Amino acid sequence: MNLEIIQFMLEDWGAETVSARNGKEALDSFRQSEQNEFDYIFMDIMMPVMDGLTATEEIRRLNRPDATTIPIIAISANAFAEDVAKAKQAGVTEYLVKPLDLKKLQKILKK
Repeated sequence: MNLEIIQFMLEDWGAETVSARNGKEALDSFRQSEQNEFDYIFMDIMMPVMDGLTATEEIRRLNRPDATTIPIIAISANAFAEDVAKAKQAGVTEYLVKPLDLKKLQKILKK
């Protein structure tokens, strides 16, 4: 459901989106994309098959320049400092807590 909400918001703002139902699909989608095809990755932390932190780490390890520079925005229900620190260590650029604050999301995207 969160995927659909975020996708709807981004498309309403004029973005084109590609969705993945789990971390492995997200990793595979990025791996198979053209260089700089994606502007951002929104990564839910809790996903089946492969969690978002593992997928983030795997994306950051790919042998292509955009793998280290693409902004990865984590989305989680956990707001504890240790969760944010763990996500940053995995390679997450920004960390958003559910329910999403639209103003904060817009501010992050404008960066």
